[in-house]
Amino acid sequence: MSDPYETTEQHLDRLLRRALNSFDLPDSTVDLLGSALAHSSTLHSSHHSPALHRETYRHTYLLADGSDLTLWELVHSGGRDEQAPRRHELYDDEGDVHVAAARLAGSLSDAPAFGDEGGQGELEILTLLMAAPPAPVPRTYAPDNSADHARRVLRRAENRDRPGEEKARLLRSAFAHHITQVFGRQCQVGDQEAGFTLYEHAFLLLDGSETSLWEVEHTATPDGRHMCEVYEDERAARAAMESRTRIC
Repeated sequence: MSDPYETTEQHLDRLLRRALNSFDLPDSTVDLLGSALAHSSTLHSSHHSPALHRETYRHTYLLADGSDLTLWELVHSGGRDEQAPRRHELYDDEGDVHVAAARLAGSLSDAPAFGDEGGQGELEILTLLMAAPPAPVPRTYAPDNSADHARRVLRRAENRDRPGEEKARLLRSAFAHHITQVFGRQCQVGDQEAGFTLYEHAFLLLDGSETSLWEVEHTATPDGRHMCEVYEDERAARAAMESRTRIC
């Protein structure tokens, strides 16, 4: 049932405005939501610990053609600071929101922060950031609108040296992909706490070849805002993380 104090249009507008990654939703999903007639919101899961406060909400919309569409909202904040701002993320796939929640619990918010382990200086921080990843496990590619996934990864990149049109054109032939979290850590850099996560988005192309995008998600920004950067290779991505630790 729709909230009697808020129209479905108002509810949807509020969700999209506050989500950090609303631009990452497929255009087709946003277009369908424009015909929503009613909505229902429920708490799906929650987690509260000294390091992390997180809730996952399920927002279901009744569309004009009688079908329904669900958005999954992840709301989180650092548990150590009660005044920390609540951050909102939106996903149109339940699997994606579970991955995002696991990212928070396993790599950023629940991981011990640099500086909490005693005697760990800048050199050790950079060593961890630049460390070689463990041996990769065999990939299992999933055919799931992979070309659109690649487009969305590139679209959310904010770095000027992100992959260009040649890479984008190559990825239009992607028909399956696999996402691997390569690195995740929260660290104290200067006077602010920043989280870094590195993902490899591996794509299988129609000609049988493979190519990857390397995505760095971090909060090493002046206002602690979540930021995404995308690179063509792992070395460039890790160098970007190292650079961020030096300029915070």
